[in-house]
Amino acid sequence: MSNPDRTGEGAGEAGHEAITGSVDALPEGRRGGRRGRRRRGEETRVPDAEFRSYHGRPVLNQIVWEARDIGGYLFLGGLAGASSVLAAGAQLTGRPALARPLKYTALVAISGSTAALIHDLGRPERFLNMLRVFKPTSPMSMGTWILMCYGPLAGAAAVTEATGWFPRLGRAATIGAGLTGPLVATYTAPLICDTAVPAWHEGYRQMPFVFASSAAAAAGGMGLVAAPIEQSGPARRAAVCGALGEVATSTFMERRMGLVGEPYERGRAGALTRAAKALSLAGAVGAVLGRRSRAVSALSGAALVAGSALTRAGIFQAGVQSAADPKYTVVPQRRRSEERAAEESREPAGAGASG
Repeated sequence: MSNPDRTGEGAGEAGHEAITGSVDALPEGRRGGRRGRRRRGEETRVPDAEFRSYHGRPVLNQIVWEARDIGGYLFLGGLAGASSVLAAGAQLTGRPALARPLKYTALVAISGSTAALIHDLGRPERFLNMLRVFKPTSPMSMGTWILMCYGPLAGAAAVTEATGWFPRLGRAATIGAGLTGPLVATYTAPLICDTAVPAWHEGYRQMPFVFASSAAAAAGGMGLVAAPIEQSGPARRAAVCGALGEVATSTFMERRMGLVGEPYERGRAGALTRAAKALSLAGAVGAVLGRRSRAVSALSGAALVAGSALTRAGIFQAGVQSAADPKYTVVPQRRRSEERAAEESREPAGAGASG
C-alpha cells in the first residue's frame, strides 16, 4: 500500500480536518487519518462563509459620472419640467404673474440641465450622436428626444413672454411645454434605475414618484419665491403636496429596499438625504403658515428648492456608495438565487399533488 504522507492523500484529509476545525482534537501524528475525524454534533471552528469579492475589490465598475454634473442634470430637469406644468396651468387660469417667472425658470433650468449632461459626456457631438437612433426601450435614447422636443417649446414660451411677440405662438408653446413637462421631470428616474447600481435599480418602482414629487416641490417653491401672494395659490399647493409626497415616497422606497437601502441612511448620502427631508418638511410648513406673508413664502420656497436639489444629490451619492460596497450586489443576488432554488424544489411536489 502507498504511504498517504507521500502520495498526498493524508495531506488532503488533514486539510479537510483543518477547515472543519477538528485537527486539534486528533492525536499527535494521526491528524491526517480516519481515526481522528470529528465526532457528530461537534461545532466547527470556522463560521459559515460570508460573501467576499476578489481581494475586497468592488463587484461593479465604479460610477465615473461627476456628482456636480449629473446631480445638477437630475435636479434641473425636474425643476424645468414641473415649472412648465405650473406655468401652463397659471396661464390658463389667468395668473400671469405666476406664469411669467415659471416660464423663465423652465428655460434656464433646461438649459442648465442640458449643459451639465453635455459637459459630463465630454464632447458635444456625443449628445448629437444619440439623436441618430430612436429606441423606445432605451431610457437614454428616449430622454434625448424628450429634451429635443421640450427645449424649443420652453424656449419659445419664455422668449415670447419676455418680448411680447407672437402671443398665440407663445400660448401654444406654453401649453406644449406643459404637456411634455411631466416626461422631462421623470424620465431620469428610469434612466438611472436601468443600471446595475443597487441603490438605484432596486428602487425602480418608487423612483419615478420620488422624482415627480420632488420636481413639484421645487417648481412650487420657485413660484412662492417669484410670484405675489395673491397669485401663488397653485404654486403653494404644488409645493406642499410635492414636499410631503417626496418625503413619504422616498422613505417608503428606502425601507422597501431593505439592505440595499442602507446607503440612503449612511455616510454622505445619509447626511444629504436627512437634510433634504428636513428642508422639504420645513418648507411645506412655512408654505402653509406663510400664506399672508411674502417674506415667509419666499423663505419657504427657497427651502423647498434646496430640499429638492439635495434629494437628487442624495440619490446620486447613495448610488455611488452602493456600487463601491460589494455586499449590496452579492447579498441580494444570493438571496434571489436561494429563493429560486427553494421554489424549484417545491414545484415537483406540487405538480405530483395536483396530478
